[in-house]
Amino acid sequence: METPDHATDTPADSSGATGIATQDWATAAADPQYRAAVVDLLGALAYGELAAFERLAEDAKLAPTLGDKAELAKMAAAEFHHFEQLTERLTAVDEEPTAAMEPFAKALDDFHRQTAPSDWLEGLVKAYVGDSIASDFYREVAARLDTDTRSLVLSVLDDTGHGNFAVEKVRAAIEADPRLGGRLALWARRLMGEALSQAQRVVADRDALSTMLVGGVADGFDLAEVGRMFSRITEAHTKRMAALGLAA
Repeated sequence: METPDHATDTPADSSGATGIATQDWATAAADPQYRAAVVDLLGALAYGELAAFERLAEDAKLAPTLGDKAELAKMAAAEFHHFEQLTERLTAVDEEPTAAMEPFAKALDDFHRQTAPSDWLEGLVKAYVGDSIASDFYREVAARLDTDTRSLVLSVLDDTGHGNFAVEKVRAAIEADPRLGGRLALWARRLMGEALSQAQRVVADRDALSTMLVGGVADGFDLAEVGRMFSRITEAHTKRMAALGLAA
């Protein structure tokens, strides 16, 4: 998973964060609710990476050229490496990775089933826009994590350079056939809606994660800040649509 242009800004108060955001894992994990929230977060991220790997490998079959196929294969390999990093961390903190991922499998599978691309270009838009929305969400949450977990999460979200590939291919296709712009813009708006709905469902179903977002174990993250967070994610989506040459 990646955020190709790091389009969201870090939450405004993170630079002066106190409490958990300044603690290491060993200290922060003494709070059982915080530990549960992090296990949920890592489980959701890990399954997201595994699902992305499977999806990109499948989308590679739609690639029009051998070079394009190889590029998507590289993207899939990067996602699987991220999956391995997350499952290794879960094992290191004495959590079983499969058990941590299981609660999120249905929601993520449903999302990917409902947003299966019909062609190569829709697959690229999904890889660029859809995954980036999820990455923006996790990056926002990372600002309230302990230092060790935050470092891992941000490394998994690091740009692997493939966003530029998607932008180049989609823009070139629209320039060659401007009629594609309307269809792909509608597709990207659908991805935005489905991704936000899926994120909200996941959080609502997991008490520890919802507590992390609205206060409790995460310092200073109140309901007003949650609203601002989703506004930043929406703004970042608009910027990515512009990068693709599409109307938000």
